Amino acid sequence: MADATSPPEPTCDVDGTCYCPLTGVITVLSRKYAMQLVSIIGAHESLRFAEIEAHLPNASTSTISKRLEEFQEAGLVSRTQYNEIPPRVEYALTDDGREVGTRLEPLLAWATEHDADTPRA
Repeated sequence: MADATSPPEPTCDVDGTCYCPLTGVITVLSRKYAMQLVSIIGAHESLRFAEIEAHLPNASTSTISKRLEEFQEAGLVSRTQYNEIPPRVEYALTDDGREVGTRLEPLLAWATEHDADTPRA
């Protein structure tokens, strides 16, 4: 029996197929530019779309837009639209998004360290 600090056990259906409780968050975070977006938005209080694009020059506008929509649906990013001329929209991490960012920091530090050790061709 797991205690309150243990991660949830995978659940299995009648045919023996098991479902990991991380599947949903892993699906969202494994998409292209997802972890970079968490880091970029997390490094600022809020950002406008063009500012996010400037941090990801190789990403297409549609990919960034799709990730932001997915993050909103997952509750990781908030989108605030201001009724101004010209219109202004800002994106910020939610509390859950900030927690994901905090938990990603060790992984990103390891990846940076590992990348520095990888010889370049």
